[in-house]
Amino acid sequence: MRASPGIRGGQTSADRALAGFSVAGYAARRSQVLPETDRGASRLSPYIRHGLVPLGRAWDHVADGPARDTRKFRDELLWQEYARHLYARVGVALHRNLRFAAPWAGGFEPEAWPRRMHCVDSVVSELETDGWLVNQTRMWLASQYTVRFGAGWHAGQEEFYRHLLDGSRAANLLGWQWTVGAGTGSPYGFARWQVEKRAPQLCRACPLAQACPIEQFPAAAAPAPVTDAPANLTRDPHLAATRGPSVAVRRRAARSVLLTVDSLGDADPALEAHSALPVVFVFDEPALARLRLSSKRLIFTVETLQDLARRREVVVHLGDPRVVVPSLDAAVTSAPVPSFARYAEGAAELHPWPWLVAPHSGSVASFSAWRRASAGVVADDPGAG
Repeated sequence: MRASPGIRGGQTSADRALAGFSVAGYAARRSQVLPETDRGASRLSPYIRHGLVPLGRAWDHVADGPARDTRKFRDELLWQEYARHLYARVGVALHRNLRFAAPWAGGFEPEAWPRRMHCVDSVVSELETDGWLVNQTRMWLASQYTVRFGAGWHAGQEEFYRHLLDGSRAANLLGWQWTVGAGTGSPYGFARWQVEKRAPQLCRACPLAQACPIEQFPAAAAPAPVTDAPANLTRDPHLAATRGPSVAVRRRAARSVLLTVDSLGDADPALEAHSALPVVFVFDEPALARLRLSSKRLIFTVETLQDLARRREVVVHLGDPRVVVPSLDAAVTSAPVPSFARYAEGAAELHPWPWLVAPHSGSVASFSAWRRASAGVVADDPGAG
């Protein structure tokens, strides 16, 4: 078992990371890869993914930053929110090509990431060791895997999901769909130009520098639209199912608070509503056996629970949530993911998910379409959200 050397779990670590983040320079440096000291990415994504830093708190944290940097950082927060809205709306349909045809099926093909290419080897090593990558290098690997090599993107994103500390189904699936062109119709072309711009030292040290296999941008024909896009992609006639409960729903008296991987922070609504109740977490044994997550991800969760145990009584179970949860009489915060049904069925109380942008019935077919339909819900002024 090995933890990430650079990102540790827990509310204490999340608070420290947020307090230490300055948005100044973010717009210019968020895509920088090397040297690491020049990176402008916040590294807050693992804490945002697990609810240790709610999106609204991150939004407010940068209110006094330079306008350009604040706008860009908030755009990235809205992208995270859009991913959650999209996944809540279309569910497991996000696991297949959403709008355009791209190579999709098949098992994981490690040869799609040739380790002789220094740019690929360096990034895969960082993925496997740290469990975190800047967005630029995520696109490099996804494009190399599918756009260049032609491997089915779903298995590639599963490999990401195994390792990434911020791995959420919503953001990971959307990121791969966008990069390979399944979500936009415009695949991202990975070429030496990006490496030279963002991490030129990788090319200088590469044994293939004089025979670079990505010297030119890949030739890519415009993908054809799929014929089985989700019917609710452009309009949702069942908004309540997407939104979840808008107020707390009490079925019976709660004797505990159940946390899930989507909401592990002190600001969890169910946790805040029951300050005196013990906290329960269920490691989903059937899911863990299927997913084979890296030890980094598991240790991050354990560290988060250990940190919480310094402030609250914490009880941990290993088993099937559908079997364990009904006996807990637990209050739990709804999560906008299909797997939450395994927790919701037996819960005593359901608390609303803390959306940054309220769900709407308009289009989620693209980020821009979703944002247009969301106009006025989150303003650009400091303190909104």
